[in-house]
Amino acid sequence: MRHWMAKRLEPYQGSVFEEMAALARQYRAVNLGSGTPDMPVPEAMKAAAQEAMAQERNQYAQVRGEETLREAIAGHAARFYGQKLDPATEITVTSGVTEAIHAALFALIEPGDEVIVFEPCYDCYVPCIQMAGGTAVPVMLHAPTFRFDPEELRAAFSPRTRALLLNTPHNPTGTVFSMAELMQIAELCQVYDVLAITDEVYEHILFDDVEHIRLATLPGMRERTLTLSGASKTFSCTGWRIGWAIGPEPLQSALARLRQFTVFAAPTPLQFAVAAGLCFPDRYFRQLAAEYQARRDYLQEALRACTLHPTTPAGSFFILTDIGDFPSADGRTFCHDLARQVGVVPVPTDTFYLHPGDSERIVRFTFSPRWETLRTAAERLAMLHAPKRALTPAEF
Repeated sequence: MRHWMAKRLEPYQGSVFEEMAALARQYRAVNLGSGTPDMPVPEAMKAAAQEAMAQERNQYAQVRGEETLREAIAGHAARFYGQKLDPATEITVTSGVTEAIHAALFALIEPGDEVIVFEPCYDCYVPCIQMAGGTAVPVMLHAPTFRFDPEELRAAFSPRTRALLLNTPHNPTGTVFSMAELMQIAELCQVYDVLAITDEVYEHILFDDVEHIRLATLPGMRERTLTLSGASKTFSCTGWRIGWAIGPEPLQSALARLRQFTVFAAPTPLQFAVAAGLCFPDRYFRQLAAEYQARRDYLQEALRACTLHPTTPAGSFFILTDIGDFPSADGRTFCHDLARQVGVVPVPTDTFYLHPGDSERIVRFTFSPRWETLRTAAERLAMLHAPKRALTPAEF
């Protein structure tokens, strides 16, 4: 029998998130590896989706998205970031942010181009770059603060650099890039004539009065930035698959040419629902951040109580935890040990690095589940304590 899988897919194994989910099922463990929000979708958005379907808005949407949603995205950008956008020419609605990333890279990257990424990075970035024919060039976010070294960033740029892919607030570290860091990035993008693609899906999940700044709003960056975001995390509707790309018309035209031969358009009635959500008053977005901050603080304390060493993320809904006091050989082994011993599953961070051996002995926990799930996890984690001597994994 002929081997049917395309060779370009052979380097990519199954998802670590599916592996951890299977592990959770096997041991009936609490899954704190998957970054799926567990809050209800706002009732007003459900009603808007139902009304759109009742009005027979059930056929293909425009390739750039329904006008109602594009206008809502423009209004949201003006309200929160002071951006003035033309909804007709500077916004494309996509089938989630992951599709937006895929479309941007395939539409804007040439074979042989280099794309700078900050690692650890979300696990779809590097495969998308590589399958588009590009080369991912990593810039390390150094533990324990998970910030980049300015000289290392500068050294990553070259005449072959086509784009820089920036995620802020950052998954998996929770880093929110500062104005000073963004200014350094902006300067280098302009010096080397590089496109910036920014993934800002966690833009409203911020803590401790930290501010999210859009790179596109910095001087000289409007015409060379494609800003990606979406509804999944802000409105807890990951299954709806509504995202968007904001940027100048030439970038939008490139996206349209690609997308007319792939997904073409996002689900029509759900676009009207997300438009309603983007028009919610400011208190909705403040309350969202406050609810996640309470969850962050609760899980962080539970991790500290069992002698782990969690970070304090400034955004997103993930906590990285050093496991250096435990005997597991690496993060993946620790996840398996933890599932078996106490019934909690995080996710190893090796999946977020170009070369897994570069990853620290760190695992990622999410605090996105509902409160009862977090409380169950905390009760189970209370049984975990770092050994005072070197033990085998089965002993702790």
